[in-house]
Amino acid sequence: MAAAIDLRSDFDGDGLRRIPRASKDGRQVRRLLALAAIYDGGARSEAARIGGVGLQIVRDWVVRFNEHGPDGLIDGKAPGALPLLSAEQRQALLRIVEVGPIPASHGMVRWRLVDLAQWSGTSSGSRSASRR
Repeated sequence: MAAAIDLRSDFDGDGLRRIPRASKDGRQVRRLLALAAIYDGGARSEAARIGGVGLQIVRDWVVRFNEHGPDGLIDGKAPGALPLLSAEQRQALLRIVEVGPIPASHGMVRWRLVDLAQWSGTSSGSRSASRR
Protein backbone atom coordinates (compact mmCIF):
# COMPACT_ATOMS: atom_id res chain seq x y z
CA MET A 1 0.00 0.00 0.00
CA ALA A 2 1.36 3.43 -0.94
CA ALA A 3 2.07 6.03 1.72
CA ALA A 4 -0.51 8.79 2.17
CA ILE A 5 0.28 12.14 0.59
CA ASP A 6 1.00 14.74 3.27
CA LEU A 7 -1.12 17.86 3.41
CA ARG A 8 0.61 21.19 2.95
CA SER A 9 1.94 22.68 6.16
CA ASP A 10 0.67 26.27 5.83
CA PHE A 11 -2.84 25.30 7.00
CA ASP A 12 -4.29 23.47 9.97
CA GLY A 13 -7.67 21.98 10.92
CA ASP A 14 -8.96 25.13 12.61
CA GLY A 15 -7.86 27.28 9.69
CA LEU A 16 -9.70 25.06 7.23
CA ARG A 17 -12.84 25.18 9.36
CA ARG A 18 -12.87 28.98 9.21
CA ILE A 19 -12.77 29.10 5.39
CA PRO A 20 -16.16 27.42 4.78
CA ARG A 21 -17.97 30.20 6.63
CA ALA A 22 -17.20 32.57 3.75
CA SER A 23 -17.69 30.03 0.96
CA LYS A 24 -20.88 29.75 -1.06
CA ASP A 25 -19.79 26.48 -2.67
CA GLY A 26 -21.23 23.53 -0.74
CA ARG A 27 -18.91 21.04 -2.39
CA GLN A 28 -15.85 23.05 -1.40
CA VAL A 29 -17.13 23.26 2.18
CA ARG A 30 -17.58 19.48 2.36
CA ARG A 31 -14.07 18.93 0.99
CA LEU A 32 -12.50 21.44 3.36
CA LEU A 33 -14.18 19.84 6.37
CA ALA A 34 -12.98 16.41 5.27
CA LEU A 35 -9.41 17.69 4.97
CA ALA A 36 -9.70 19.43 8.34
CA ALA A 37 -10.38 16.03 9.89
CA ILE A 38 -7.11 14.78 8.40
CA TYR A 39 -5.24 17.80 9.82
CA ASP A 40 -6.71 16.96 13.23
CA GLY A 41 -5.18 13.48 13.04
CA GLY A 42 -8.18 11.60 11.72
CA ALA A 43 -7.84 8.72 9.32
CA ARG A 44 -8.34 9.19 5.60
CA SER A 45 -11.26 6.78 5.84
CA GLU A 46 -12.90 9.16 8.32
CA ALA A 47 -12.34 12.04 5.88
CA ALA A 48 -13.92 9.92 3.14
CA ARG A 49 -16.94 9.32 5.37
CA ILE A 50 -17.26 13.04 6.12
CA GLY A 51 -16.96 13.87 2.43
CA GLY A 52 -19.27 11.06 1.36
CA VAL A 53 -16.71 9.67 -1.08
CA GLY A 54 -14.08 6.95 -1.41
CA LEU A 55 -10.42 7.06 -0.43
CA GLN A 56 -9.25 7.73 -3.99
CA ILE A 57 -11.38 10.87 -4.17
CA VAL A 58 -9.94 12.07 -0.84
CA ARG A 59 -6.48 11.54 -2.29
CA ASP A 60 -7.46 13.62 -5.34
CA TRP A 61 -8.70 16.39 -3.03
CA VAL A 62 -5.40 16.34 -1.15
CA VAL A 63 -3.45 16.68 -4.40
CA ARG A 64 -5.66 19.55 -5.59
CA PHE A 65 -5.47 21.25 -2.20
CA ASN A 66 -1.68 20.92 -2.06
CA GLU A 67 -1.31 22.44 -5.52
CA HIS A 68 -3.89 25.25 -5.39
CA GLY A 69 -4.94 25.69 -1.76
CA PRO A 70 -8.62 25.99 -0.80
CA ASP A 71 -9.53 27.32 -4.25
CA GLY A 72 -8.34 24.02 -5.73
CA LEU A 73 -11.33 22.35 -4.10
CA ILE A 74 -13.81 24.38 -6.14
CA ASP A 75 -15.05 22.58 -9.24
CA GLY A 76 -14.11 24.37 -12.42
CA LYS A 77 -16.44 24.85 -15.33
CA ALA A 78 -16.52 21.90 -17.69
CA PRO A 79 -15.05 22.73 -21.09
CA GLY A 80 -18.07 21.48 -23.03
CA ALA A 81 -18.17 20.19 -26.57
CA LEU A 82 -15.94 21.59 -29.28
CA PRO A 83 -17.70 23.97 -31.67
CA LEU A 84 -18.83 22.47 -34.96
CA LEU A 85 -17.88 25.60 -36.91
CA SER A 86 -14.48 27.25 -37.03
CA ALA A 87 -14.11 30.94 -36.22
CA GLU A 88 -14.03 31.79 -39.93
CA GLN A 89 -17.18 29.76 -40.58
CA ARG A 90 -18.99 31.48 -37.69
CA GLN A 91 -18.03 34.89 -39.08
CA ALA A 92 -19.24 33.93 -42.57
CA LEU A 93 -22.51 32.62 -41.13
CA LEU A 94 -22.95 35.84 -39.15
CA ARG A 95 -22.43 37.92 -42.30
CA ILE A 96 -24.92 35.94 -44.37
CA VAL A 97 -27.55 36.10 -41.60
CA GLU A 98 -27.11 39.86 -41.16
CA VAL A 99 -27.38 40.52 -44.91
CA GLY A 100 -30.31 38.16 -45.28
CA PRO A 101 -31.22 36.04 -48.27
CA ILE A 102 -31.43 37.52 -51.76
CA PRO A 103 -34.62 36.09 -53.31
CA ALA A 104 -33.21 36.09 -56.85
CA SER A 105 -30.10 34.10 -55.96
CA HIS A 106 -31.14 32.15 -52.85
CA GLY A 107 -34.72 31.43 -53.89
CA MET A 108 -36.21 32.46 -50.52
CA VAL A 109 -37.18 35.60 -48.62
CA ARG A 110 -36.07 34.49 -45.15
CA TRP A 111 -33.52 32.06 -43.77
CA ARG A 112 -34.62 28.81 -42.20
CA LEU A 113 -32.33 26.91 -39.89
CA VAL A 114 -32.14 24.01 -42.34
CA ASP A 115 -31.02 26.42 -45.09
CA LEU A 116 -28.27 27.90 -42.92
CA ALA A 117 -27.11 24.44 -41.85
CA GLN A 118 -26.95 23.36 -45.48
CA TRP A 119 -25.14 26.54 -46.47
CA SER A 120 -22.55 26.20 -43.70
CA GLY A 121 -22.02 22.52 -44.53
CA THR A 122 -21.43 23.12 -48.23
CA SER A 123 -19.46 26.35 -47.87
CA SER A 124 -16.74 24.85 -45.67
CA GLY A 125 -15.69 22.27 -48.21
CA SER A 126 -14.60 19.82 -45.49
CA ARG A 127 -17.92 19.47 -43.67
CA SER A 128 -20.85 17.51 -44.89
CA ALA A 129 -24.37 18.83 -44.46
CA SER A 130 -25.39 15.62 -42.70
CA ARG A 131 -22.84 16.05 -39.89
CA ARG A 132 -24.42 17.42 -36.73
